[in-house]
Amino acid sequence: MGSHNGRLGDVQPEHGWGVDIDENTHRAIDIYDNAMLLIALDNLLEIQAQKEKKWGQLKKELTQNCRKYLWDKKKQKFKPHIYLNKSPFPDDFNEDEIYYFGGTATAIEAGLLSKNEIKSSLKQMVALVKKAGAVSIGLTLYPAYPEGFFANKIMNPEYSYQNGGDWTWFGGRMIQQLIKYGFFSEAFEQLVPMTDRVMKNDGFYEWYTIDNQPRGSGTFRGSAGVLFVAIQLLEKEIIRN
Repeated sequence: MGSHNGRLGDVQPEHGWGVDIDENTHRAIDIYDNAMLLIALDNLLEIQAQKEKKWGQLKKELTQNCRKYLWDKKKQKFKPHIYLNKSPFPDDFNEDEIYYFGGTATAIEAGLLSKNEIKSSLKQMVALVKKAGAVSIGLTLYPAYPEGFFANKIMNPEYSYQNGGDWTWFGGRMIQQLIKYGFFSEAFEQLVPMTDRVMKNDGFYEWYTIDNQPRGSGTFRGSAGVLFVAIQLLEKEIIRN
């Protein structure tokens, strides 16, 4: 449990900086935070296998609850948030219509989706990227939160920063999971727009606008790292086959 977050855990709507939990915070449960906890538990069990009874049980319960409360089986998507003390947004705003790309990719990394659900998720991502007029599945979310919903100005206007910006950092992680689950041709297809813009802009930029213009640091190690790992994974599969 934490606060509302845009794509990941560092921008909530209530104040300009967006990272401090205070009396204005609308506490919420979301898939990104819980998936990251599951990944952390996996890592912990790798180094403390003798604690399987304790941490393994927590992981099992957390997995079940993520599926029960956050996964919408009918829509084949995760709910953006479950609020514990009312949504921070107007009553007539339906947040459940938003598709969280980054949270979904992290959930797949945490082992929360089946292969068929991953296939369905990718199909939705590709369709929404096209609908948005974007370039890659690094798109953080779609549709974006309306302008003015966040006090932090970097989240305004729509499709800015984490409010619908295109982040290789997350798109590359989704590609890694596609490879791990055997979607090799799909992974390559989704990788090409990301590597193309690295070459074109001569840098690993932090994020891109909806029309593929680079923004933020041009030496963002997060982007470089996820692409490097994705390429390595693909090379291993090519050699293997």
